[in-house]
Amino acid sequence: MTAVDRITSSRQNCVYTSCYCEENVWKLCEFVKTERTTPLEQLFVVFISNDKRMIPLWKQKSGHGDRPVIWDYHVILLHVRPESDSLVYDLDSELSFPCSLRLYGTMAFRSDCHIRPEYHRKLRVIPADSFLLNFASDRSHMKNPDGTWKMPPPPHPPIQTAECQMNLDDFISMNPTVGWGTVYSLDQFLHTYTENSITSSVSSSLP
Repeated sequence: MTAVDRITSSRQNCVYTSCYCEENVWKLCEFVKTERTTPLEQLFVVFISNDKRMIPLWKQKSGHGDRPVIWDYHVILLHVRPESDSLVYDLDSELSFPCSLRLYGTMAFRSDCHIRPEYHRKLRVIPADSFLLNFASDRSHMKNPDGTWKMPPPPHPPIQTAECQMNLDDFISMNPTVGWGTVYSLDQFLHTYTENSITSSVSSSLP
């Protein structure tokens, strides 16, 4: 992969705060929009969760050996490239950065076939420009009842819009009738974004 294929030069150049994956991805989208390293319409923010908010992911930096990490939700960035493999940018993964979606699917998602239904993954896919315009978080989900932080917050100010200070739950929710983007099962997501119909997937997402 050449430097031209990357939306950012390296993982080390990305804004990163542990346990704030949604803000890390927002800052990565902001970087691409500002620096124009790739067309923003090729980027999609992917929230991974389910109704129980218990989703296993393998090859995470906080994992141990071959055991998965059980997140309440996780957020990755998907680069859907015309006539080429889709790429995943996951700042919490041990896999390459970026990683082909095919490899990420095999190594990090694996399959829902052999895990209990309450752990089955769903994915909300949102165009990056929509995410930048609409996402807001006051970080209240990361505070203990006494007001202390569960994990230290990012140094930059909370991400807000003119209309909203907190709508994170609308992005984590896998109810297709609320929030932004499109909700998929894991199989639907992998079929949509690893097949050769990638160009039409990008086109259909545009206004």
